[in-house]
Amino acid sequence: MNTPATPDSSAAARYKANLENKGVGTAESTKAALKPMKCALESVLVYSKSAWYEHATTSATNHWFMHFGWDNGVNIDQTDDPMKFNLDDLSRYQVLVLNSTTDFGKDLNAEQREALMTWFRQGRGIVSVHAAAVNHGVWDWYADLVGCDFVADSDRMPARLVIDPAAAEHPAVKRFAPEIWINEEWLCFDRAVTGQPDVQVLMRLDESTFQPVREKFLEMNAKPMGADHPAAWTRETQGGRFFYTIIGHDCRVLNSEFGRRHMLEALRWAAFETE
Repeated sequence: MNTPATPDSSAAARYKANLENKGVGTAESTKAALKPMKCALESVLVYSKSAWYEHATTSATNHWFMHFGWDNGVNIDQTDDPMKFNLDDLSRYQVLVLNSTTDFGKDLNAEQREALMTWFRQGRGIVSVHAAAVNHGVWDWYADLVGCDFVADSDRMPARLVIDPAAAEHPAVKRFAPEIWINEEWLCFDRAVTGQPDVQVLMRLDESTFQPVREKFLEMNAKPMGADHPAAWTRETQGGRFFYTIIGHDCRVLNSEFGRRHMLEALRWAAFETE
């Protein structure tokens, strides 16, 4: 079993201070945001343009989202066009799905970034899937929403995921507590998001049940995360909602009983339909 990572308290303090300086998770940012209205999930935009590594499976997962919308009575549009990031277009949607969009924000200009931030603060939601956590710090606002960055990944293999007891009633994991086994390609991050402002971790990977770092990254001295290896989490900040899930490398887990329920409830939560 891997030795649990020891948190760097000074680094954590600096990170929290950095968030507060940028208005993420602060009282000031919340007051400035519009209070969202509770409403049913109706319309979602899936964006899948990568600015770094592009997954060969992205086209298939885009197709999966389209069918998923049809099956659940939700309008889902898909685009790779950054021009969609304007308030006129974004206002048609309650939720933005970032489908393995590595280095998201690098391909957006200043006006497009500002439009997305304004839209989010009006009570909208972002659901980031799998490699959408890979950001390399190219856009501070988005990097701070995610709360961590990519370090390594694993080969595809089964692993045990443990639902955080404090999150057992969250609709995205409720039906699967206290644990579930999933066969997926897993990501390792440079820090845990546990304890960050406005974050609730929904589930964690049990690193004793799989090899979290594949050979390529071991040769680069990448390390596993240890006892606190988050796999899905939420952040409510600035009047909007952010949801991350580690699943979605390809359609196999997405199309499982867990994947379909997990994704539907992630979208509903991000749209403020559920608590």
